[in-house]
Amino acid sequence: MAFQKICVLGLGYIGLPTACTFATHGLQVIGVDVNPEVVETIKNGGLHIHEPGLKQLVDQAVASGNFQVSLQPQPADAFLITVPTPFTSEKQADLSYVISAAESILPHLKPGSLVILESTSPPRTTVDVVAPILARSGLRPGHDFFLAYSPERVLPGKIIEELVQNARVVGGVDPGSSQAGRDLYLNFVQGEIYLTDATTAEMVKLMENTYRDVNIALANEFSHLAGQQGVDIWEAVNLANRHPRVNILNPGPGVGGHCISVDPWFLVETDPQLAPLISTARQVNDQQPQFVVDLVQHALGSLSGRRIAALGLAYKPDVDDLRESPAIAVAQGLAAAGAEISTYEPFKPNAQVPGIQAAQNLADAIQNADLLLLLVGHTEFKNLDPQVIASQTTARIVVDTVNGWDAASWRSAGFQVVRLGDGAHKPVPA
Repeated sequence: MAFQKICVLGLGYIGLPTACTFATHGLQVIGVDVNPEVVETIKNGGLHIHEPGLKQLVDQAVASGNFQVSLQPQPADAFLITVPTPFTSEKQADLSYVISAAESILPHLKPGSLVILESTSPPRTTVDVVAPILARSGLRPGHDFFLAYSPERVLPGKIIEELVQNARVVGGVDPGSSQAGRDLYLNFVQGEIYLTDATTAEMVKLMENTYRDVNIALANEFSHLAGQQGVDIWEAVNLANRHPRVNILNPGPGVGGHCISVDPWFLVETDPQLAPLISTARQVNDQQPQFVVDLVQHALGSLSGRRIAALGLAYKPDVDDLRESPAIAVAQGLAAAGAEISTYEPFKPNAQVPGIQAAQNLADAIQNADLLLLLVGHTEFKNLDPQVIASQTTARIVVDTVNGWDAASWRSAGFQVVRLGDGAHKPVPA
């Protein structure tokens, strides 16, 4: 099946790179976002998100003449839905963006159209939510037009590369829809493309991220136990992983991002009684920021009025993505306990977190601090010279939650070093 024009709904971390990749491979692409600021930023040659290589890709797409942005969908041969799927306070999927996107396609749907949902969604979203909406056009999914689900499976920081290289799963509401989806992605995907049904494809994405979440929860529990037993968790993990069939992940301040911290709940909501392990893992990881707050409190003795420089707000190193970030949860927890928090996020220095002061640079963040708290292992932070930092701050205590600093070097510079999972520093519950 051949495609000339596609419409990508949602120009975030997945939609914008996907739209521009199609454009640079010869397809006419309309990129749609309901946020006027996003559309105007792209039209003016700017970017609203940070991703290595994305600016060059967008510039190439625009220069090709194949990429345009709009607030509204336009007629096309294929429509890709790449909008967010956050979760509610009840830990259930908020499908309002998916529903709105599907409804916006209705006026443009025609016989032979292809619609692909890429947004991470609970099982059966494609067949039970999207299909009925599109059927209001009078056209039947899987009969008059093609409908499929194909999850994005890329790593922030490597999105441009992995969009092309990674294997792809395409699940249709019928075999013809699966094949139509494969034909579309063959325009640029170099990895294997595997065909299945829509609900299986949805389940695959959730299983991938839940697998990581459960294993991170295990690592975080190991860090708690190590602290109790006087063990250095980082050494213990390194040694345990010498076993040929063991690969324990690293602990940290929690789990964030729009995928791993969210997707497991989509499985739990389908039937909580069938997912006790998944639910427990989510609770362990959601409680990890409080464990870090307790660790800091133990290091300082009291949090009331103490000045803490929190380094990093992103959910993972070297990205600007703050969604569901455990670093933010830690900073807010410390502020709620009475500490004065100054944060510095080099990839988004203007990020505003309620109740927390954002510094525009590292020097301002650390100058009058009582404690430096490493929450994200950004390369910039890991490469800091402790001797230089000692001359720039009043702090003489550092808490490292990601094993990003060489403890001996920082001690030589005059700092007391506390590390997550270091048995020498046992946190005291608040």
